[in-house]
Amino acid sequence: MAERKVIWSPRAKNDLYEILDFFYIRNGTKTYSKKLNATFRKSVRLLARHSDIGNPTDIQNVRCLIEGDYSIFYKLESNTIEILTIWDNRQNPDHLFIVTKP
Repeated sequence: MAERKVIWSPRAKNDLYEILDFFYIRNGTKTYSKKLNATFRKSVRLLARHSDIGNPTDIQNVRCLIEGDYSIFYKLESNTIEILTIWDNRQNPDHLFIVTKP
């Protein structure tokens, strides 16, 4: 299958920033944040090539790839993958809301 273009939603960018910033503040160094960012980027590159590896969700065309303690929710389009959110699986799942554009 051809590689799809990856688009990050504003919410997903913000989620990524908050996760990396949390560990930077907690640890006092960027080492773990850089490692975690590299892990997320590697997973997203894998999604671009193999978009069906994530688990289907109840929302049409939305799938979830689990990466460690995090879930990457993404929406499949014909030529693109939109990263919708990055969710820390240790949070209360009742607070997870996934918004997709029509």
